[in-house]
Amino acid sequence: MPRFVKLLVLLFVVLVPRAPVAQAQSAPRDTVRAEVLRPGDLIRLKIWREPDLSGEFPVGTDGSVVFPKIGAYKVYGETPESLKDKVLTAYQKVLRNSSIEFTPLRRVSVFGAVRKAGLYPVDLTMTVADALALAGGTEPQAAGDKVELLRGGRRIEGSISQGLRIADSQIQSGDQLFVPEKSWLSRNTAIVSAVLSSGISVVIALLVRR
Repeated sequence: MPRFVKLLVLLFVVLVPRAPVAQAQSAPRDTVRAEVLRPGDLIRLKIWREPDLSGEFPVGTDGSVVFPKIGAYKVYGETPESLKDKVLTAYQKVLRNSSIEFTPLRRVSVFGAVRKAGLYPVDLTMTVADALALAGGTEPQAAGDKVELLRGGRRIEGSISQGLRIADSQIQSGDQLFVPEKSWLSRNTAIVSAVLSSGISVVIALLVRR
């Protein structure tokens, strides 16, 4: 094989990205209902004219959350709606004519090809796209609409839809939403085309000389 052909083959092998081995491993699917509350989740309360009672309250490792004035509630495995009914009923007994907003949240890390990677609380009614928007949206080098769900460094699903609601997904607090970048070839098609064109021109020139 001529030397220039070997160089072209070597260039192609180097430039084509290889998927990391770790991404090929998939964690087992979670069989627990997606909408139930778990340790690591947050409950956001906004109580009208009661700033000292308002805030974001975490679900502890024992599956309980402590609210001001009404105390601790075991919430692990409970749906947001059932907990909301209990909390609002309890507050109605100690507060008069108070308007209360009750919002369950998941704490999710967003990283990869996004503008502001970090840990964000996401409302269960939000979509994956809304979660990415909290991180400033995707960068131009993002690989289309692809988003991967990771847990403990392992991939749960290959690619999830940006239109998927958090409540309808497997996303749990502590999970990561990873936006992959386009491959080097996709981002540098002009360079690759120029290199390949130059290689083809050399091949043609050498064949003509023979």
